[in-house]
Amino acid sequence: MAIIYPHIEESNLTHYISPKGEYQLFQNDNHYAEKVREWGLSSTKEVKKEFWYKDKTYQRLVTIKGYEEFGVSNTFNTLVIEFQDGHLSCIFPDYLKDMQSSSFGKEDKVNKADAEELPSSSTPPTEKPKAESTKKGMSDTAPQPSDSKSKKDERTKLELPAEKVHFTATVKQFALSWNHFNEENDEVVVLDQVQIEQENPIDVGLAWCSHSKTLKKMELQPGEKIEFDGKIVKKKLPKGKEVEEEFVLNEPASFKINNPSKLVKK
Repeated sequence: MAIIYPHIEESNLTHYISPKGEYQLFQNDNHYAEKVREWGLSSTKEVKKEFWYKDKTYQRLVTIKGYEEFGVSNTFNTLVIEFQDGHLSCIFPDYLKDMQSSSFGKEDKVNKADAEELPSSSTPPTEKPKAESTKKGMSDTAPQPSDSKSKKDERTKLELPAEKVHFTATVKQFALSWNHFNEENDEVVVLDQVQIEQENPIDVGLAWCSHSKTLKKMELQPGEKIEFDGKIVKKKLPKGKEVEEEFVLNEPASFKINNPSKLVKK
């Protein structure tokens, strides 16, 4: 098996996103371990101290120095990482988590959820717009998409709120989703009829969230109607590997709800 080594740091190749000012430091080793596990960056007994930062042509070993908080109630975090040459940069936990995958950078993918979450003062990774395909001679009477497909397309193009909002939903099922970081399946909750409750409600449809300890205490059952607060991002549910049929979601769920709280069964 090949051993992968980090490249020597070359500052001119790396795009640094510097912290905006003061950021939160870890109080002690226990605080560090708690936050790293909360971000999903380590699931082992011995909490990781170094992480891969990857680009298409290089990879670096970095450490997490602290984190920034943002949002109305400071619910959301960006990590402050330190490179080998001492440079600091900000990155979202999910994006750094994706970088730990052996397949990261081998295909031209974009973490759109991170781009949507990134504060306006930072510069996110950007996506190259896909060229629109056209067919010459296509008639004006070409078949129109069905209502269900149109609604699905509309949902995937939703303008999602940047802050934590209130939701209503129905528990659809429990599923297993492959986690590339720890190379095992994670248990998730799939929600249907998800709606963002505000002056002009937004119909999201299908979404998912991690089956956290908090949610497990609620002993949710399929078919139950619930309401809660949370942050929604565009992130497709990865399929589980080698799982039983009852834990497979047979339709795409394009939205993830982070940190659901104040959950109430209706």
